[in-house]
Amino acid sequence: MVHDKKTHILVISQCFYPEPFRINDICEEWVQRGYGVTVITGIPNYPEGKFYDGYGLKQRRKENWNEINIIRLPLIPRGHNSLGLVLNYLSFPVSEYIWKCTTNIKPDYIFMFETSPMTQCMLGVWLKKKLRKKGINIPLYAYIQDLWPENVEIVTGIHSPLIIKPIDKMVRYIYRNCDAIFATSPSFVGEIVKRGADKEKVHYWPQYAEEFYYPRERTPNDALPVDDTALKIIFTGNIGYAQGLDILPKTAAILKERGCYVHFYIVGDGRYREKFVEEIHQNNVEDMFFLTGRKPAAEIPDLLACADVAFFSFMDTELFAKTIPAKLQSYMACGMPILASARGESVRIIDEAGCGLHSDIGDSEGLTSKIIEMKNMESQKLEDMSKNARAYYLKHFEKKMLMDKIDEYLLHC
Repeated sequence: MVHDKKTHILVISQCFYPEPFRINDICEEWVQRGYGVTVITGIPNYPEGKFYDGYGLKQRRKENWNEINIIRLPLIPRGHNSLGLVLNYLSFPVSEYIWKCTTNIKPDYIFMFETSPMTQCMLGVWLKKKLRKKGINIPLYAYIQDLWPENVEIVTGIHSPLIIKPIDKMVRYIYRNCDAIFATSPSFVGEIVKRGADKEKVHYWPQYAEEFYYPRERTPNDALPVDDTALKIIFTGNIGYAQGLDILPKTAAILKERGCYVHFYIVGDGRYREKFVEEIHQNNVEDMFFLTGRKPAAEIPDLLACADVAFFSFMDTELFAKTIPAKLQSYMACGMPILASARGESVRIIDEAGCGLHSDIGDSEGLTSKIIEMKNMESQKLEDMSKNARAYYLKHFEKKMLMDKIDEYLLHC
């Protein structure tokens, strides 16, 4: 579908290009479909916690990328501790409020891409109310990637009602003022409705993988060692505390003790990386891990092709049982057999697709057994898992199908 260029979507997302988030691709697709797109975002600092080279409080605060107008509001970078994260979460909405008071922008739609922090979504509500006072009714949409206040409690360890109750009140306020809410898993839909959102306006809209995610031929890659005798397991993405990667060094130690030869490829960066490296050394499994650092998203499919199995895991919380991680769609789009330390929604998809094995969160013995099972598997069974992953992706998560679905909401709002 191609639309009048005058149709203008204002996107609110604290993280945006060059930070590696799927909203980048969504905005590019909207431009291709004829929409005008403006993005209100922060100064890029995810996941390293410091401003990217070439960006800052006085550098590149406005730019145009692939016909997308980007306005970068000042914020405090995430840093590497909880205080830095809290300041990051609070500073952006302060900048949003000041910008709201001074802007004359009048979009046709407001679309909020909600990863943490959810405080960023206040701008959408403020702007909607400001324009309504002028007699202009702008549809407000939210795409929920993280559930608050649950995510706050997990990331910060704060459980005090004095902090959590006001956050919960803010979340309900945002939901109440949205015209439509999209959620990345069926479980998220249920949780959002529990917080008072009208059931009729909450919709399951899973994430897709960018079009460059597709199965590749295995070719040598300088970033990863070549060893056909080892089972090669790859993890890609943010190395954060929420990912529960502490299970891997423990599992590697058990595998080493049992004489099972495995390589773990870790592609990414994040706040947990330093501690993760310490745990690798403490378990004396340095020879089993290969950390490449962060790589451009477009290079990930070629790196996946160098491995036999793709892995993801979570911390053991009820929130992550309700979550479908974006990397699962990326893995499946590339036809990767899946290995997971997970439960809930992710396990449901793996089982429905018949594309991998899983153990319970934090169960290093269970994960060890699954790895040994995969290492001893006939190549045909792994190949079947690969085909199943790709087929399930095309049926349930294909990009054009999902973008057409969101188009229907924009056209008939």
